[in-house]
Amino acid sequence: MQELDYAKGFWNPYAAGVALGLVLLLTFYLMGTGLGASGAVARTAAVVAHSVAPESVEQHPYYKSFYKPGGKHPFYNWVVFEVIGVFIGGLVAALTARRFRPGVGRGPTAGVGLRLSLAFVGGIVGGIGTRFALGCTSGQALSGGATMAAGSWVFMMAVFATAFVTAYFVRREWS
Repeated sequence: MQELDYAKGFWNPYAAGVALGLVLLLTFYLMGTGLGASGAVARTAAVVAHSVAPESVEQHPYYKSFYKPGGKHPFYNWVVFEVIGVFIGGLVAALTARRFRPGVGRGPTAGVGLRLSLAFVGGIVGGIGTRFALGCTSGQALSGGATMAAGSWVFMMAVFATAFVTAYFVRREWS
């Protein structure tokens, strides 16, 4: 079977899926919880906000839990180290596969400004959705799906269906 040009330097998707499943299993076993990323983002937001307005953060219904008297620093949490590890692992993988090329990925008809603007707006919408859902898609899909939570499966089917429909409208930007 001939390797496709866009697949050169990437892991086989089946091998990557098995590896991710084993990492998730190990995380459940060692940490007692699944994978996710939004907790690290929330903790970072709490630290940044606390450096600007400590009194407000310490009174905020959600963020005050990160600043309990005598508690550990918000960054001293396994999910923060997980996200740092994901970043470092991705960087090492890109470097060792010789695929690290700084730039802005975009289709032939989309300019850099449009691509960055859409990424920024998408990030805001995704961030708001993450807070409403009380977690991110990685936690929902991987950890929730692995525990056979019905809501996680329904959520992921909705994500795939929405992406399939949306792709019809934006595909010309990428072809």
